[in-house]
Amino acid sequence: MTEELADSGVLFAEPGARWRTVAYGPILCVIILIIEMSTGSSVHWFALVFCGSLIAMFVVLQVIAGQRHVSVELTAATLRDGTETLPLTSIDAVLPERDEDAWDDEEWEEARALGELTGVPRRRTGIGLRLTDGSLVQAWAKDHRTLRAELTAAIGQAPEPADEPTPDTDDKHSENGVDR
Repeated sequence: MTEELADSGVLFAEPGARWRTVAYGPILCVIILIIEMSTGSSVHWFALVFCGSLIAMFVVLQVIAGQRHVSVELTAATLRDGTETLPLTSIDAVLPERDEDAWDDEEWEEARALGELTGVPRRRTGIGLRLTDGSLVQAWAKDHRTLRAELTAAIGQAPEPADEPTPDTDDKHSENGVDR
């Protein structure tokens, strides 16, 4: 986390999309222009300017949509995933990560994802949250481990241990009934 994020009160942020991607198409067209000029072939001025500006316009729309629908911001008071903002006071617990070795899905994996999208966006990982009303939702982020740690610290919760069986010291029998 950068110092400017900490100074602004933002604990975690993902922009969703970056403006620098708008320049990729026009840069590619400039490279093609340089190649055409250096090889002595005819230069396609109109086509390169048209394609470069058309690509840039489409990417501008994608960046605006990405910043609106796929950005994440955690402050000391709220969690915003996409267009939905959730006050931290309404979060009861951050649920443990999915056990990769388990056969069954966790209950929170079937819960609705925050934001107005139908599910967790591509290339993002869901984080199970139990709300104070008992319902389950999924927060999500690319860097889900950092968001999980910051979110757990922000709501003042000790991390829940994974569901692992603990050895019982009073039980002197193994699973197959033989004494140890």
